[in-house]
Amino acid sequence: MVQQSLKVRPTDVTVLNASGKATLPTEPNCLSQLAHVHRLRDSELNYADHRYNIDMQMLRNREGLGAPLKMGMDRFAAKRIGRLPFLQSSNLMDDVLTGRCDEITFQDFLGLPEYNENLRQPHAVVEKSLGIYL
Repeated sequence: MVQQSLKVRPTDVTVLNASGKATLPTEPNCLSQLAHVHRLRDSELNYADHRYNIDMQMLRNREGLGAPLKMGMDRFAAKRIGRLPFLQSSNLMDDVLTGRCDEITFQDFLGLPEYNENLRQPHAVVEKSLGIYL
């Protein structure tokens, strides 16, 4: 006889309960079932920041406050370097400072929208960012 594991509990519903009336937040309805967000999504979104914070805590415990403070100031200075508004930054300097330049992750090859080419008129974008309207 096959026993079902206690750790695995099916949460997906097989039938969408579509109704026209307003329901309580605890009642399953069509929108709440379609707007299901996976539990690991938030963990994956915050992975790089969480890993950086843990690395800085370990560095502080091993080397003292000076090393993580200097690295934090270097990273802050790297983020402040700007480009013209119509050019998107690749954040290469921040990737080098945090060590992400040595990794190949999903963000590198899945074609995120921020890596798409934006064909905008450079003069119009700069004038808009400076507040010059003709």
